[in-house]
Amino acid sequence: MHDDRSIVEHRLRRVLAERIKPAVYSSPQPLAVARWEAPGEPVPVAEGLAAPYRPTAVGERWGPAWGTTWFKVTGRIPRQWSGCTVEAVLDLGFDRDMPGFQCEGLVYRADGEAVKALNPRNAWVRVDKPEVELYIEAAANPILTAHAPSYEGDRLTASDEPLYRLRRMDLAIFQTEVWELVQDLEVLGGLMLELPVADARRWEILRAIERCLDTVDLTHVEGSAARAREQLAGVLSSPAHASAHRISAVGHAHIDSAWLWPLRETVRKVARTASNMVNLMDGHPEFIFAMSQAQQFAWLKEHRPEVYAKVKKKVADGQFVPVGGMWVESDTNMVGGEAMARQFLYGKKFFLDEFGIDTKEVWLPDSFGYTAAMPQIVKLAGAEWFLTQKISWSQTNKFPHHTFWWEGIDGTRVFTHFPPVDTYNSDLGGREMAHAASNYREKGAGSRSLVPFGWGDGGGGATREMLARAERLRDVEGSPRVTVEKPATFFEQAHAEYPHAPVWTGELYLELHRGTYTSQAKTKQGNRHSETLLREAELWAATAAVRRPGYSYPYAELERIWKTVLLHQFHDILPGTSIAWVHREARDTYTRVREELGQIILAAQQALAGEGERTLVFNGAPHTRRGIPAGGAVPEPGRIGEPVMCTERAGGGYVLANGLLRVEIDARGLVISACDLAAEREAIAPGQAANLLQLHQDFPNMWDAWDVDAFYRHRVTDLTDCDTVVAEAAEDQVAVRVSRTFGDSSVVQLITLRSGAKVLDIDTEVDWRESEKLLKAAFPLDVKADRSAAETQFGHVFRATHTNTSWEAAKFEICAHRWVQLEEPGWGVAVVNDSTYGHDVTRDIRTDGGQTTTVRLSLLRAPRYPDPETDQGTHRLRFALVPGAGIGDAVREGHRINLPERTVQGGNPVEPLVTVDSDQVVVAAVKLAEDRAGDVIVRLYESHGGRATATLTPGFPVGPVTATDLLERPRPQDAGAYEVSADGTVRLSLRPFQILTLRLSRR
Repeated sequence: MHDDRSIVEHRLRRVLAERIKPAVYSSPQPLAVARWEAPGEPVPVAEGLAAPYRPTAVGERWGPAWGTTWFKVTGRIPRQWSGCTVEAVLDLGFDRDMPGFQCEGLVYRADGEAVKALNPRNAWVRVDKPEVELYIEAAANPILTAHAPSYEGDRLTASDEPLYRLRRMDLAIFQTEVWELVQDLEVLGGLMLELPVADARRWEILRAIERCLDTVDLTHVEGSAARAREQLAGVLSSPAHASAHRISAVGHAHIDSAWLWPLRETVRKVARTASNMVNLMDGHPEFIFAMSQAQQFAWLKEHRPEVYAKVKKKVADGQFVPVGGMWVESDTNMVGGEAMARQFLYGKKFFLDEFGIDTKEVWLPDSFGYTAAMPQIVKLAGAEWFLTQKISWSQTNKFPHHTFWWEGIDGTRVFTHFPPVDTYNSDLGGREMAHAASNYREKGAGSRSLVPFGWGDGGGGATREMLARAERLRDVEGSPRVTVEKPATFFEQAHAEYPHAPVWTGELYLELHRGTYTSQAKTKQGNRHSETLLREAELWAATAAVRRPGYSYPYAELERIWKTVLLHQFHDILPGTSIAWVHREARDTYTRVREELGQIILAAQQALAGEGERTLVFNGAPHTRRGIPAGGAVPEPGRIGEPVMCTERAGGGYVLANGLLRVEIDARGLVISACDLAAEREAIAPGQAANLLQLHQDFPNMWDAWDVDAFYRHRVTDLTDCDTVVAEAAEDQVAVRVSRTFGDSSVVQLITLRSGAKVLDIDTEVDWRESEKLLKAAFPLDVKADRSAAETQFGHVFRATHTNTSWEAAKFEICAHRWVQLEEPGWGVAVVNDSTYGHDVTRDIRTDGGQTTTVRLSLLRAPRYPDPETDQGTHRLRFALVPGAGIGDAVREGHRINLPERTVQGGNPVEPLVTVDSDQVVVAAVKLAEDRAGDVIVRLYESHGGRATATLTPGFPVGPVTATDLLERPRPQDAGAYEVSADGTVRLSLRPFQILTLRLSRR
């Protein structure tokens, strides 16, 4: 029997490939072909249609990397084909195995109407008029999937050589019965191979396939196709068992908003895919296609309004379904809390404004792990369900559930599905459907799963072949039942069936792609700084709009900038995993964003400061510092605290002290002591040195920019040699300047102790010229800690410092936002930063019996794929050591290092627009309401992980105060209207890590 099975399998594969599939098209007639090369960047459609074409032919080469070639194909359907189904077969030189990662085309009629896209597995256009005149906008996107360094990833460095060769430009008769035979055989062949060997159904299908192949006349397939299909009718009509798994099949095309192509090419990929899906819907009213990412709809609206009009009609018809509710499918590890809120604000607002649809599911199949803050954010955005696929990529531990409740840091739960098909690009073949059923982990309690099907990334989306498979698998023995339907239908049914699904608490950590916390440091820094500047711009602009009648709040400018920043949080941009072109443009974009926001901030502060010669210091942080209220401005305060003393240290180096900290820096420029004088506690582990730069070899097994593999730790070089160690005294502070060289690189650090500060600041400038190396900064701390705390959105997460289980060991690289903190009862230490996300925390037992817990920041990497020059150049990174820090101190100092004070000349001190009397409650945003009614929106959160009460004091006459969701809609479950006391204050009570958004109406 084994030999029979193998023989039939190989026979089926060959007969399909060499005889039956080629017979789908018969009587091919060549079309006349002409071409025009667009100069430089893509041109408008009208320009492409009117261009001067020259004759070309099949076999000719075309397309330098990133170029656009327009083809014009003309011909006439032969009269003898009357009554036949005719298609143009237009092969640009495709590799069938790589849809979405090579050349692509979009076909137009002579009047400029987009018809459909051309892709490796979708290279046809139905022709229904005798005269044929079609135009193809063909994109010569280079193939960059080899995981090897390539300079083709930027048009500035790419080759001018043509990449592709026209393979076929024909008219042909489409043999419907042969095509149907292909679908029958592919579905049954795939199902047969997935069924257990001992299953009689497997052998029943095998014998039917064998009879079918015996019936096919290999010299005249079209004449024998109908008889051959009759041999399969019995096995295809046998119904599925009553207990068969149920699959909700959702058409989808996961399109990375940038990755191995630039943003401008994604705009075209979206237009091609949307055109394809509308075309498929026209012939298949049962077809449902879900598209996420409001940004991609917005691109269609802006750049291809005629395609968008068709999409909008299909949305109204219920076939084209917006899902997800985020501006883009963003990274969720590194995106700041307020930015995550705005992903939903602007994403859901777009879908509501354009389509009247309030999306209920969050659709993030491909992001690289999911923050534990997400469940609360999802619920506050008005969504109910969450979908992910990427956790199936984890290398070490298999996730235990496919349908479950996901509980976040505040206790909020969201109903979550993780499709057991293990792909978000399913072909709906029998083999994948059988795998989904066998892999499903909720057997006996649940019976449903969701399958996203369609070629992504410009591969064209769903195909007619996939719909044919869905129809065949709708009710067939041995397979799950497949129904094409909306995601919401699946979630409603799955929730109703399995309301008491198991609970997973905490982050969904991806045990892969840990290098994404560090790669492309300038992109990450641009994001962090942009988020910070947006906070300031809204705070000061809102304050000026309320306080200065002549000042106009810049609604449009802020929304445009927010959407730009949100776009660059896409899960292949912010994580640093795109080609050089993408990150080069991102750096330029962040520069423009910084300049624009700087102008908005300055204009608002000048309006607030008014005329005068005094220097006013503005504090945009959420905590009072140096006597300056949060959100306010005062004249330059005097020195706070004792002066900083600096003495030379025996053996070289310096001792710095300010009455709060005593710090020793040795002759190597390393911090060997940081003593909390009040607590009489030493932060640095005995015999060790902090701010130790360490260099590792960094050559992961496959995903260069994505991965840091655990074996990187096997080789390390401590950078202890230094060129100079020099003390520099300035007003109210002393800095020690340390310079080093290593390899082809150099680093200069300023280690600074300020008057009145219990913080040691470290400003690091690196000229980075290494390749395939990882630079870390180590802080070995004299703290016994079984867990670390790391800031995440609107709170923090605890992670074990030990490796008791494989789950804990797999978290050898972790993500933190502004700080990581360790503590023993009553005393702790924090390490804060201004733009670093990757960290690791380890612990060791010393010979004296004490425990050293080491925090390391991952500063820079140098992977060579997909950008061969990743992070080469100069970087400025800031971080600080905070001895004696509890969670509250870590929160405060994390904001301080990210929100430096600003000075403006003027005459008017500025009272805060709102104040909160508890440092435990952090004001995350102050802005004017999106509806432009002039009300003030304040978003707060509890930051310590405990219960909190606080008094909110508005700095203006306030009317009703109401709790809202992230879209600024009333949210009665958050106490609805808040009582405003006689003195204009509002009393608040928050749960641990609760996010609270308040709308303060103005009287």
